[in-house]
Amino acid sequence: MTRIVIIGGGPGGYEAALVAAQLGADVTVVERDGPGGACVLTDCVPSKTLIATSTRIAVMSESAGLGLRFNGGPDGIVGALEADMATVNKRVKDLARAQSFDVAERLAYEDVKIVRGEARLVEPHVVAVGDRRIDADIVLIATGATPRVLPGAEPDGERVLNWRQLYDLPELPEELIVVGSGVTGAELAGAYLSLGSKVTLVSSRDRILPTEDADAAAVLQDVFLRRGMNVMSRSRAAAVERSGDGVIVTLEDGTKVEGTHCLMTVGMVPNTRGIGLEEVGVRCDARGFVEVDKVSRTSVPHIYASGDCTGVLMLASVAGMQGRIAMWHALGEAVQPLKLGWVSSNIFTDPEVASVGVTQHMVDSGDVNARTVMLPLFTNARAKMQGFEDGFVKLFCRPSTGIVLGGVIVAPRASELILGVSIAVQQHLTVDQVAHTFAVYPSLSGSITEASRRLMAEHAY
Repeated sequence: MTRIVIIGGGPGGYEAALVAAQLGADVTVVERDGPGGACVLTDCVPSKTLIATSTRIAVMSESAGLGLRFNGGPDGIVGALEADMATVNKRVKDLARAQSFDVAERLAYEDVKIVRGEARLVEPHVVAVGDRRIDADIVLIATGATPRVLPGAEPDGERVLNWRQLYDLPELPEELIVVGSGVTGAELAGAYLSLGSKVTLVSSRDRILPTEDADAAAVLQDVFLRRGMNVMSRSRAAAVERSGDGVIVTLEDGTKVEGTHCLMTVGMVPNTRGIGLEEVGVRCDARGFVEVDKVSRTSVPHIYASGDCTGVLMLASVAGMQGRIAMWHALGEAVQPLKLGWVSSNIFTDPEVASVGVTQHMVDSGDVNARTVMLPLFTNARAKMQGFEDGFVKLFCRPSTGIVLGGVIVAPRASELILGVSIAVQQHLTVDQVAHTFAVYPSLSGSITEASRRLMAEHAY
């Protein structure tokens, strides 16, 4: 029986463990924090739970345009919505623990052994956990990553925070300064704005979400500004310091921004140091990410890696697929290499931003020849009914064949809507095929088929 040791119990680890166990291997998962890893316990699951609450309160707060109001009692006083952060944070942490328990139950059902502790490769085929030595025919590194710390802005867990420390706050931050306008910064800035914080978002670039679709970023930034967020573009933080019951963020140009709390969202650092990779010959790049090929294999043939520690795409779905691919390959099963062009992603802001395949930048730069259509969401009947005004559906197709190459959706629940475009991309469907697919009327998904019809009608291919 093949002995497999997986270092890390997040999606890149536990998904791999399930595949390996079902293929008959003897599997041991070593996890420091608990089943599910940081993804379940401190990162993805908690943040999306918080965001779900903030989205709900935002929808309720904006319901007046639909003819609704909240009555505070028989005297006719209109009640005000506010977040009870003690209850919100308790629910966030309880749900994360429940999800971790579910992962543990599933692993136990498949007879996967879980060892709690920190692992280290002491020999190419030996993993140490404290004084214990575990022999392995195959090793999978799935150790994840940790929030990057900006020198001069070290988190203290009280006023200067990383996103893993948010859920221990006893109350809602009154004035929150978010440093970093990437995905995590935008998601949490929007969430706390909806929950009632006064939010300042410090962006080192000329817009938020600098690596995402520019049209999507523009929509989201307009929404943030309209809702009262202070977005400081082309502003780079140099230092953060405590000042009594607040914080002062000093920018590189000397400008000082004051608030009650500061949230640092300036990237991730891989958890690859001190676990014996260099000693056994596993190559990492200059930033410390493990180098892997398209079947998750490292420079050492029997050692694989998956998830955030590889830096390929820091998404739970990608981590899980990397882990599964690694086990299929290691155990001799037929396997299809990871194709990044098929990966769909979502930014859990309000509205959400989902994308898959070819990007607008690839089209604009000439790297990809594609036809494009962008259909505003406010033309959709269902969106009008529900009061959704911000967003769009954008599709890309090949000029000659009409094959769908990718798309971007900015809308409520875009994470659910993008699946149809993902299927079209992966199965090489044409816009004709999508256009002739029945969509429910009225529905937001109807904008996908409508965009396909416009591509079919407006562009000869």
